[in-house]
Amino acid sequence: MSYKLATQSTSTEVRDGYTEQQQQQYRKYLQQLKNEFDQRWCKKQNFNIVFSDLERVRTLGTGAFGRVVLLKYSKTQKFYAMKVLEKEKVIKMKQVDHTLYEKRILEAIRFPFTVSMEFSFKDNSYIYFVMPFVPGGEMFSHLRRMGKFEEPLAKFYASQVILALEYLHFINLVYRDLKPENILIDRNGYLKITDFGFCKVLQGRTWTLCGTPEYLAPELILSKGYGFSVDWWSFGVLLYEMNAGYPPFYANDPMKTYEKIVAGKYRCPSSFNADLRDIVRNTLQVDITKRFGVMRNGVMDFKNHRWFKGIEWEAILNCRWTPPYIPKCKHPGDSTNFERYDEEAIKPSSHCRFESEFLDF
Repeated sequence: MSYKLATQSTSTEVRDGYTEQQQQQYRKYLQQLKNEFDQRWCKKQNFNIVFSDLERVRTLGTGAFGRVVLLKYSKTQKFYAMKVLEKEKVIKMKQVDHTLYEKRILEAIRFPFTVSMEFSFKDNSYIYFVMPFVPGGEMFSHLRRMGKFEEPLAKFYASQVILALEYLHFINLVYRDLKPENILIDRNGYLKITDFGFCKVLQGRTWTLCGTPEYLAPELILSKGYGFSVDWWSFGVLLYEMNAGYPPFYANDPMKTYEKIVAGKYRCPSSFNADLRDIVRNTLQVDITKRFGVMRNGVMDFKNHRWFKGIEWEAILNCRWTPPYIPKCKHPGDSTNFERYDEEAIKPSSHCRFESEFLDF
């Protein structure tokens, strides 16, 4: 995927912001991506893959419904990350609709900074999502190891998250779970947003309470009904955390965390410069009408902010910007950037379980 402006601006214009003309051209490109998304969304996918073709390597992560494992596909020798969800657990936690929705979304989205589905299938006990393996590991791991990101690296990652959210919102998807644990770093140093379990097509507003406590927007906590604004709030939290090494709103008791969020009470570290403080303040804005990303200028408030001066958005989109940091990856199946987990056997039942609930899978 490559995007090029139909009419090239001067390099000064690109480096010092993003012009209205550039944004209009880019929106035409986003419309093209939306048309492609809509076509895939309406099309039933059929995959020719069987479990015996997949060689399990190790577990990459675990969650409430199952685990993510590293695989090698015997026919191509390619490595994949497979999300294994236990039907029974999905049903117990009333996540059937979310899971079926996530499958459709992963099949339909295509953007440089989001993961997509390669294959999916089910058996008597489990459902499986097979996605490209992103060997650099979670942003969370790198952030914890480094303490905090140097500003050029935080800026590099932030610009990709902005472009990813702009794409998702353009195709009417609200993400609702932005955090370092859901961002993977590829071997080229660029990022991929993963885990679309809380993502949904949005027309108007929605009221569901979901997400991670430290990242929830005030309007979501207050059950006011919300839209894409919640993703921009979460982006503000991520922006703060990348630069500080810890989130802006935190307490041992989740209710205290919620109180701080609703009040918009946080303090910036002394290491934050004036431009960074300004962009954080305008994004962690309790008043939605004043929050960056939601106002009349939309994403342009970010693209033209002083903190992003020097970023060439087209170069970022086409992965031509030199990454400030590239994770160590010795080979395509290198999993050393992921934590170790106890292995558990995947044992499908001898009879089909919950067939009716997953009929549409």
